[in-house]
This record gives sequence, C-alpha cells and structure tokens, in this order.
Amino acid sequence: MNETHLKLLRAIEANPSASQRELSQILGVSLGKANYCLKALMEKGWVKAGNFKASPNKGAYLYLLTPTGLEAKAALTVNFLRRKKAEYDLLRTEIAALEREVETRP
Repeated sequence: MNETHLKLLRAIEANPSASQRELSQILGVSLGKANYCLKALMEKGWVKAGNFKASPNKGAYLYLLTPTGLEAKAALTVNFLRRKKAEYDLLRTEIAALEREVETRP
C-alpha cells in the first residue's frame, strides 16, 4: 500500500485539481481504491481537500499535501528508492549468473 500512497501523493502534488476519477486513471487503479487510499491519506493528515470557490462544479475539490504529507512523501520516496535499488542489484546479480551459465554451455 505504501507504493500506492507514494504514487497518489506524487499525483496530487503534480495536479492538485485532479478528480478522484483522474487520480484513479493516473494510478491505474479502480475508482474505489483511489477513494479508499485518498481517505486513508486524509485520515493520516497527509492530504487535505477543499472546494473550489469559483468552480461551477461545487463537487470539485482541490487536494493539497500538508506539511506532514510532504514529509511522509519524502520518507516514502527514500524507502521506495532503497527497495528498488536492492531489487536492481539482485537482478543484476541474477543476470550476470545467467550470462555465465550461457557462456559455459558448449
């Protein structure tokens, strides 16, 4: 779920006026999952929602990262990067082993 939360925080930061439907499309998840994750982030205090004052669509929201949300996004990014680097290192090792195996075949 942390990866989805990170993607959602990044999407909100890039486009605060995106609707939940647009956010679900950006993330490649269902509208229900996007809604569930967005509510979770709001409950954690990482995201706040406010209505557009001038919007003719009174249901339109502006999603903003809170200072806590910005800190959480930074921490999630660091953890994500560490995990991906470790996966990359393992994959490089596996590829090298497979290449040696192929090279030693007659």
